[in-house]
Amino acid sequence: MPLRHLRIAAHAELVSLIAMLANLFTAHLPSLSALLGPTHGCAYLFVVAATWRLDQATPSAKALSLVPGAGGLLALRRLRRTPATPDPRPRQPAPS
Repeated sequence: MPLRHLRIAAHAELVSLIAMLANLFTAHLPSLSALLGPTHGCAYLFVVAATWRLDQATPSAKALSLVPGAGGLLALRRLRRTPATPDPRPRQPAPS
């Protein structure tokens, strides 16, 4: 479930950044900037916090989450590439 929330926030972060830049280079409506700025900031903070709270997050995934805009998607990609941790329990020999 946490990865689902991270995925949603990562996409919201990227989409809000694209919308902010599109607004900046076209109409530059102050009301739209006032809406998109905090939206992007909250999504960015959620991505960083969600990535750092994950047990399977590697240091590189945590560092990638700090990249504004695409950091969440980069961290998700790194998390998918990370191999699953081996089972820490010792293996029992097969009965003879």
